[in-house]
Amino acid sequence: MEHFSFMAFIINVIVAAVILFGGLWLAKQIRGLVVDLLEKRGVDPLLATFSSNIAHVLLAAFVIIAALGQLGIQTTSLIAVIGAAGLAVGLALQGSLANFASGIMIIALRPFKVGDFVEAGGTSGIVETIQIFSTQFRTPDNKTIIVPNATITDGTITNYSTKATRRVDMVFGISYNDNIKMAREILQDLVESDERILKDPEPVIAVSALADSSVNFVVRPWVKSDDYWPVLFDMTEAVKLRFDKEGISIPFPQRDVHLHQVA
Repeated sequence: MEHFSFMAFIINVIVAAVILFGGLWLAKQIRGLVVDLLEKRGVDPLLATFSSNIAHVLLAAFVIIAALGQLGIQTTSLIAVIGAAGLAVGLALQGSLANFASGIMIIALRPFKVGDFVEAGGTSGIVETIQIFSTQFRTPDNKTIIVPNATITDGTITNYSTKATRRVDMVFGISYNDNIKMAREILQDLVESDERILKDPEPVIAVSALADSSVNFVVRPWVKSDDYWPVLFDMTEAVKLRFDKEGISIPFPQRDVHLHQVA
């Protein structure tokens, strides 16, 4: 009887060893297959690697529990302990888990990619790296800002690099005493003479408001996204120089101060 029990124990140990080592080997192979499958479908390499690692850990845990069960060890309490520990860790790392989930969303949904100029999470800049827990931006003045992913997905994301063209919105005011038609002709000439401004869609030049001290023109040309800032700066300077040359004034706030002498 004792000999039979000993043999049964040896057989259980051998089977448990086969389950353990064979299962771990199989989990490793499955991890590689998951990476290959996701990369072939165009999934981001970072997300593919992370997903395969998660699958590998879950399979390894399942194999270890199965091997322990083969040895006759009660795994029900072990599973309960692991679940309780996982819950405790989850509660302690709520912020990190939120950033983690947001990182998965950013990588999977792709609201922006590396190299895009984005306004998100209370900052704006060029996206340098997208990681699981945070995203790194480089600002126009060359500062590095690291923003938690949850902060990004909880707010509005503005991607300025998605479209090939952008509209430049400018407002120029002239005095009520100036010639409106002449001002319009000057603005039209400046827009038409700039080769960076697209013909289609057609630029808009119109009187937008009769303000307190000025007649305001809106000038809205379309340009390639890379030309947005150069056109904005150059057009603003060109309008000022041309208005000065043609005698058209640009009103600015003024204040009269009266001094009274008291004997």
